[in-house]
Amino acid sequence: MNRAARLTAILDLLAEQGEVSVEQLVDRFGASAATTRRDLDSLAERRLLTRTHGGAVAQSVAYELPIRYKSHHATGAKERIAAAAAALVAPGQVVGLSGGTTTNAIATALAARDDLTGAGLTVVTNAVNIAAQLAMRPEFKVVVTGGVIHSRSFELVGPFVEQLLGGVRLDIAFIGVNGMDAASGATTHDEAEAAVNRMMAERAERAVVVADASKLGRAAFAHVGGPELFPVVLTDAGADAAQRAALAEAGYEVRAAD
Repeated sequence: MNRAARLTAILDLLAEQGEVSVEQLVDRFGASAATTRRDLDSLAERRLLTRTHGGAVAQSVAYELPIRYKSHHATGAKERIAAAAAALVAPGQVVGLSGGTTTNAIATALAARDDLTGAGLTVVTNAVNIAAQLAMRPEFKVVVTGGVIHSRSFELVGPFVEQLLGGVRLDIAFIGVNGMDAASGATTHDEAEAAVNRMMAERAERAVVVADASKLGRAAFAHVGGPELFPVVLTDAGADAAQRAALAEAGYEVRAAD
């Protein structure tokens, strides 16, 4: 496991448990105690955790919402997708993140990248849990859209979101969905969330659907967009070959994160 992946995994474990010990991390990830302490010190410097004697505890502000929001379904797949997505981001870019557990994992992966420190990365999001997670990174500019919050998903929706998004441009946007099907395209359960996701994708030079294998071949209620809006679908290696082939035939570039 490389350092960026290890830092992301430490944050995920911390979000799940609330506290970790050096001994536990050594056993789990196989790095030396000295390396693990340096990892924790690095994350503490970015205000992503608070160091304790022998370990660390979660920052209450940064993790209060993500702990409530975190889904344990397909966690490993989401982490792999998040790492692949974060690798597509260059220092200094403007990144759009919709709501969702996979995009929340992307925020964590971005926060773990050392090369983004001081690079002027801007993140635009309509998800308050993602904003809370990144608010402790002073080197990131975090723009929250405003709007009416959905308690189920922590996403902001409505005309206030559209007003802000109409005045910005994004280099790349990562959009989470509830279903990704060759015939129906990207879909979500809620029409208001679909409208925001569509506009965020339209404001981006490059829009990427992020969906673990469980979302492929499924169609939800509200249409977000097809291959004309989302040329790339980023999924995990567990995606069914037939579903990937169907998406490719429909015009999508399908990438599977290892």
